[in-house]
Amino acid sequence: MCGADTRSADRRRLVGRALTSVGTGGGDGGGGGEERDATRLWHVTLSVSGKPAPLSEVRRGLEQLAYDHPFLLTSRYADDHAEIRYWEEARDLHDAAAVALRLWGEHRSSAKLPPWEIVGLEVIDRATYHQRVAEGYGPPPAHPVGVHPY
Repeated sequence: MCGADTRSADRRRLVGRALTSVGTGGGDGGGGGEERDATRLWHVTLSVSGKPAPLSEVRRGLEQLAYDHPFLLTSRYADDHAEIRYWEEARDLHDAAAVALRLWGEHRSSAKLPPWEIVGLEVIDRATYHQRVAEGYGPPPAHPVGVHPY
């Protein structure tokens, strides 16, 4: 429970801060300050890979990560790689990606995850996710929810 509270506080800080590497001006439909502070939902797929580990340990680590962070939709795994999919609430793609890139490393010890590296990241907005699914070429819907072998 305490971990979830800390995670929520971290998200609020991340969403509330300005990114210095990204300009705020724009001809991409950005309106007033109120719109810039609004959060959106982003579908995140994080892929990790590394040296083979016992499947039971990989599964237990992913289940612990899902327990600690119930926002995780689904995880698929093998002995040398895994994929985690979830929805992230963030102001923009950069913030959602920053949170995703920290997820594995920050929880490696607490969830006893394998010492794998991030090898892939996809972050798409909600509309794009639903458009891809409707057209039949997007990521399959996260069903069944949970931790599953490939």
